[in-house]
Amino acid sequence: MLVVVGGQAHGIGKTAVVAGLIRALPEAGWIAVKITPHSHRGGARAAYTLTEELNPGSGTDSARFLAAGARRAYWLRAAAGQLGRAAPALERLFESSPNAILESNSVLEFLQPDLYLLVLDLSVHDFKASGRQFLHRADALVLIESAATAAGKLAGKPWFAVQPPDCTSAALVDFVRARLSAHTSRPIPGGAA
Repeated sequence: MLVVVGGQAHGIGKTAVVAGLIRALPEAGWIAVKITPHSHRGGARAAYTLTEELNPGSGTDSARFLAAGARRAYWLRAAAGQLGRAAPALERLFESSPNAILESNSVLEFLQPDLYLLVLDLSVHDFKASGRQFLHRADALVLIESAATAAGKLAGKPWFAVQPPDCTSAALVDFVRARLSAHTSRPIPGGAA
């Protein structure tokens, strides 16, 4: 099963949600990927760089995934407009595990996840274009505690109130566990959404 966790803004709690789900669902044997954009500065660079995290204490977000119990963790950095070129490499990673979890909104342009969770904090006024673009595709919303009172405005989607620092709840974990159980095997995601 492919789970994508996106967010409304930078620093909203996406990494905490991913790490919390990995920790709460170790039986999934997750492969976890943090996806971040980068810009070309001074000379030609690769369209993307995919690095496996080997040190759970390195301080990176992918290290947090490994420390939480991911079987393998990666950091994918893609140049603006080049994330699509990394999709085949991601698909090859997914072949090595029945369950993968990615932190990204933009990857939805290239992959169709089995479950897309969107992390929101309605007290934060910033809303990334990629978060807005894929809001309609969210299977459920993960609302940072301060947003829970505004949940009534988000009709039509299941939602789960969570609190930092781990940004998970028993209800959210049960929701994801049920989706995992429903997938005895996951086809490799691909193609346009």
